[in-house]
Amino acid sequence: MSSDDFAIRIQGLSKCFQIYDTPRDRLKQFVAPRLQQMVGKPKKQYFREFWALNDVSFEVKKGETVGIIGRNGSGKSTLLQLICGTLTPSSGSVETRGRIAALLELGSGFNPEFTGRENVYMNAAVLGLSKEETDARFDDIAAFAEIGQFIEQPVKTYSSGMVVRLAFAVAINVDPQILIIDEALSVGDELFQRKCFSRIEAIKNNGATILFVSHSGSTVVELCDHAMLIDSGEKLSMGAPKEIVGIYQKLIYAPQDKRNAIRKEIRVTSKNRKRTESLQKFRQTKGNFAIENELDEFFDPNLKPQSTLVFESNGACIESSEIFTLSGEKVNCLRRGKSYRYTYNVRFDKGATNVRFAMLVKTISGLELGGAVSAPSLDQSIPYIAPGSIVSVEFRFTCNLNPDSYFFNAGVRGMNRDEETYLHRVIDICMFKVMPLTDNTATAFIDFNCVAKFELINNPLQEVEKA
Repeated sequence: MSSDDFAIRIQGLSKCFQIYDTPRDRLKQFVAPRLQQMVGKPKKQYFREFWALNDVSFEVKKGETVGIIGRNGSGKSTLLQLICGTLTPSSGSVETRGRIAALLELGSGFNPEFTGRENVYMNAAVLGLSKEETDARFDDIAAFAEIGQFIEQPVKTYSSGMVVRLAFAVAINVDPQILIIDEALSVGDELFQRKCFSRIEAIKNNGATILFVSHSGSTVVELCDHAMLIDSGEKLSMGAPKEIVGIYQKLIYAPQDKRNAIRKEIRVTSKNRKRTESLQKFRQTKGNFAIENELDEFFDPNLKPQSTLVFESNGACIESSEIFTLSGEKVNCLRRGKSYRYTYNVRFDKGATNVRFAMLVKTISGLELGGAVSAPSLDQSIPYIAPGSIVSVEFRFTCNLNPDSYFFNAGVRGMNRDEETYLHRVIDICMFKVMPLTDNTATAFIDFNCVAKFELINNPLQEVEKA
């Protein structure tokens, strides 16, 4: 990477907080060490160290969108605050290039006594805009926020949703070169979230760099070029969004006593990772199929997923995932419009209650297209499955997908300590392709059986001929 090619550069970044058990300890820490030093005694420490971040390093290129995921308390928000300059690092360095607009916490930077209008001008000034520039943008900011006459009322009278609307409206209208978002959009209603994500896409297309913290794996996969997993203040892995979201889900759904082993496995895998070639491989071979409408489905033994991710077992184990025609022929190269059977077996090493089985179809990039569960609610699930049982699971589906490559996930859920959880889960357990078609007018991934109809209602050439 050239020295001029990055927007954010983080090197050895660490942040330590001092944790005091009582206010008295804080006072002791302020006074006692100085007195102890004066009388020649060793200094005593009255606080505990909490390392929110520990030796984190990475770079983000200009124009990239990077998603940051991790469990609550993993250090994501601390990292963003250090990048924005609202916290000072204990060690390491942060270098940014470009105007930063950030949504960190609800109302951060807003004065509750000021009106919405006054806070717009104050925040815009902090972000580097002159009064004249803010004047030119104010109508757009107010229109995007959609809070009406509340713009003239003190912010302390706002709901949390109104605060984030106004904060986001300011952030995206200052033409940021670096946009940082810390899960701030989760409080907005569905319509506002759609509008926000649309604007984020526009900002991204204009070449801005975006850091996006979210607990939503599908959002990270859809919006981001790369993703980073942080856990306990440590950068565990960084790579393709689909891969990082997968190992994040494996970590959070693992039993507590196995998480350290999984963290170690992630570190080793991250250090030795080779770039995932499945997408490139597909792009290279995509044009090698014979485009033949009458070509029957078939099984390609070389079509095997390279990105399979097996979660920790919680008393069950998924095995033998396959696709069959309705007549029983094993296939993985399918025809659009035909029906198939997706099957897998589940071995139960422990007894399980309220059991449900699940499947999910995803694109190569990890976008979730759709799936199903074996029962719509716990009341209709299997009440009990004894240890040692093996269950054959089958989902019949119609392939309404356009030509491309896809993956199946498999999962089994049940009750554990009065809470429904995954007993086992496997990502990308089965790969299949939908074969190309001639004269195909459907676009994107799913065929909605759209039929185009059009009629010429005005023909200037005919008018000329009549004249």
